[in-house]
Amino acid sequence: MLRLAHAATIVAVTAGLVAAAPSTASADEWGRTICPDGSQRPGCDVSTGTTGQTGSSTNRTGGRDGDRKCRKPGGDVIPCRRGNAWAGGDGCYYSPADLSADTVAALGGQPAGEGGWYNRTCYAGSAGGELGLGGPVWIAGAAPVLSPEVLARQARAKLLLPGVVIELSPSGDQLVRLPTWLSVAASSWHERSATAAVPGVSVTATARPVKATWVMGDGSAVVCEGPGTPWKPGADPAAASPDCGHRYLRSSARAPGAAYTVMVTVAWEVTWAGAGQSGTIAGLGTTGSVRVRVAESQALVTR
Repeated sequence: MLRLAHAATIVAVTAGLVAAAPSTASADEWGRTICPDGSQRPGCDVSTGTTGQTGSSTNRTGGRDGDRKCRKPGGDVIPCRRGNAWAGGDGCYYSPADLSADTVAALGGQPAGEGGWYNRTCYAGSAGGELGLGGPVWIAGAAPVLSPEVLARQARAKLLLPGVVIELSPSGDQLVRLPTWLSVAASSWHERSATAAVPGVSVTATARPVKATWVMGDGSAVVCEGPGTPWKPGADPAAASPDCGHRYLRSSARAPGAAYTVMVTVAWEVTWAGAGQSGTIAGLGTTGSVRVRVAESQALVTR
């Protein structure tokens, strides 16, 4: 059976179960029975008394036995957990599945009634080592179980990141060989958070901007570790930006439309925390662009 009973990370199965007598079920360290009915249910919400109590199990269907070990149906001892998957009574391993709508449709659609999707992996020996085969399966009667990692990905998908507003300074046309200060608006550079939850488990994902990569349109790129500093009117026009800038060496006269396309991509680091755990997941990126004319500065010589 699947040993999924920790209250901080598990939604317990309560529907459609028959309580077993203490003589046919064992208790784990959280005081819950390990279902002995031969099903592949991912949990069993039947109290056995005080935490740490141990029963004299006669469970021969696999899963967690009375000696607090997990076994295949034939009796061979196997690890109770592999990665984020728990051993089932059939000797295979099950972990909560985070399936897309297209995948569910390809599997025949969402079944009616209570249940949950799980990734089932069965391992067997082979000439080259161990081979794992399996795929997503629907387990009826089991409340959907979501690990914090799955909820973290759901929270990440809910993040609403701001649009990128570019601020080139000085404003207007830029001049060859004079510094251009690069920055994004403050509204484009601040943390954003989103939360995903199921009963008993809540995970919050937080996106933080960490880097801005500028493509200047003249074949050059600039990487800045922050949003950049806006140029202030009255400042020395020959002074370079203290943290994010560029100097054009040729005009945009021969570029399409006589202007360069300046593009910036803001990289966001995404972290998550919840259910007593934390981690990082794939980051995000937001992009903005603007057309910029770069002119040659003309010197006036008088005699």
